[in-house]
Amino acid sequence: MTFILRFFALSLIFFQALGIFSASAQSLQISAPNAILIDAGTNSVLFEKDADALVPPASTVKILTAEMIFHDLSAGKLKLDDEYIVSEYAWRNGGGPAGGTAMFLPLKSSTRIEDLLRGLLVQSGNDAALVLAEGSAGSEETFVLRMNKRANELGLTKSRFGSPWGKYSEDQKVTAREMAKLAAYIIKTYPTYYPYFGEKEFTWNKIRQQNRNPLLTMSLGADGLMTGALEKGDFGLVASAVQEGRRLIVAVYGAKSAKERAEDAQKLLQWGFRNFEEKELFKAGEVIGPAQVYGGVKGSVDLASVTDVKALLPHGGTEKLSGKIVYEGPVSAPVAAGAPIGRLVIKRGSAVILEQPLAATEAIAQGSLSGRTFDALYEMIAGAIHQKIADKFSGKK
Repeated sequence: MTFILRFFALSLIFFQALGIFSASAQSLQISAPNAILIDAGTNSVLFEKDADALVPPASTVKILTAEMIFHDLSAGKLKLDDEYIVSEYAWRNGGGPAGGTAMFLPLKSSTRIEDLLRGLLVQSGNDAALVLAEGSAGSEETFVLRMNKRANELGLTKSRFGSPWGKYSEDQKVTAREMAKLAAYIIKTYPTYYPYFGEKEFTWNKIRQQNRNPLLTMSLGADGLMTGALEKGDFGLVASAVQEGRRLIVAVYGAKSAKERAEDAQKLLQWGFRNFEEKELFKAGEVIGPAQVYGGVKGSVDLASVTDVKALLPHGGTEKLSGKIVYEGPVSAPVAAGAPIGRLVIKRGSAVILEQPLAATEAIAQGSLSGRTFDALYEMIAGAIHQKIADKFSGKK
């Protein structure tokens, strides 16, 4: 039985034509090789270009560094007025002597966490990142371990982190999709702290520096997040903007220059705000499809979303959407009403534009012993048949 449950780990049981709107997204041309544009309200993907490729994040890695500090602040483990000492390591490797972006923290000085956050997010201070890492975790190495653990907790399963400030390493790579996902999470989860990303300037120790995010000075409604660049090129940016109550998030990586990075991000945001409208696909509680139930008084349970399922779709057109329910199954009885079971995946062509969690609409009690025995025999036979088919196509005998 364990094998059968494992075999059905990705049961795809639902396919339906859903939409009527054209997807002209890929007609938009940008220079950067890796990019994604998502709508934060519906989680719809409006545009993507090789968004799952692993790329060096440079200073955009500081978005995760900030999230970890925000997380500890929200949990009461830290306070904004807490102070950390600037170690010689942080000063020498991230401060003025290192020659990179810095808030120029004096050696052995004591600095409030709030000021360190502003130095991190406005001035992109490498020294601020290292002081926050050492102060909160004891060492940079321990903080990096925590970064990867936290990334996995947040669903950033492809990205790997090796530095709190963005030092280049083959062990540190991210995807545009996952960095946009991280940005969306921060915006939603930390409304008190997110505005730090959007401050246009910060003066520390009589040194005034402007925010390095070029979108903040454009008429886009941009309000935050980070840029990044390496000495060999690879300019990146993760940014968000709001117009008329609608928030978009853009991530661009691999641009050849700061100018190209800014132009691509601006083009994507302008295009997204101008060309899409929100459409309701399913109402909250509306049955979307069933999931198979094992050992229950019923052989299936209907699934629905607890919130309205909405997507941003292009104005006018003809291309249809497709949808499927993905779940681990068959689901074992008993099943509680409201129990999370899988997710709805909506595609436009081959691109996934929306994923929505689904839940059981009713409780399914455990069935009789004879019924459970029948289900077990059925699953055993079905599993054997599926395995035989799989072996045939894999060349096994």
